[in-house]
Amino acid sequence: MKIAIGCDHIVTPMKDHMVGFLIKLGHKVVDCGTYNNIRTHYDIYGFEVARQVVAHKVDLGIVICGTGVGISNSAQKVKGARVCLTRDVEVARKSRELYNCNILGMGGNITGIGLMEAITIAFLKSKYQGGNKTIMKQIDSRIKKNNYSIHQFDKEIKDWEDGKYTNGAKQTKIPLPRTWK
Repeated sequence: MKIAIGCDHIVTPMKDHMVGFLIKLGHKVVDCGTYNNIRTHYDIYGFEVARQVVAHKVDLGIVICGTGVGISNSAQKVKGARVCLTRDVEVARKSRELYNCNILGMGGNITGIGLMEAITIAFLKSKYQGGNKTIMKQIDSRIKKNNYSIHQFDKEIKDWEDGKYTNGAKQTKIPLPRTWK
């Protein structure tokens, strides 16, 4: 399976650990960043993971920030992204089986690495079972009504490139995702 993963600067070591963990499980990984602990904005990385998923460049996505809330919300803004924010193995499993979630969100500061691994395994092994079709129709209908734009994070990306999130240090560009085998 090919999986995109992204995080903010607060949990980069946990994301890096999860990249290695996924590779050990035999998955290909697209690391959408961030790649260090320099202050940044989670929206950019949540958006990139979701973009990879909905464009079918990867099978599933994982997003991680301090609580998981911010990066999950930014990923959820991408039309077609269905994000499950959890610290629970059963919720991760049900999110795939009943709601066909395609992105897993977790909080690196509130969820231990062992539990993150167990949640990830449950999420990746679970398959959509057709679940609650009424709810899925409602979700798809709401997605179609919203006019999401691929340019919704342009301001944040420009601010990043202008050094706003790095205490004034200039950043040339948002780095391209890295693919790992």
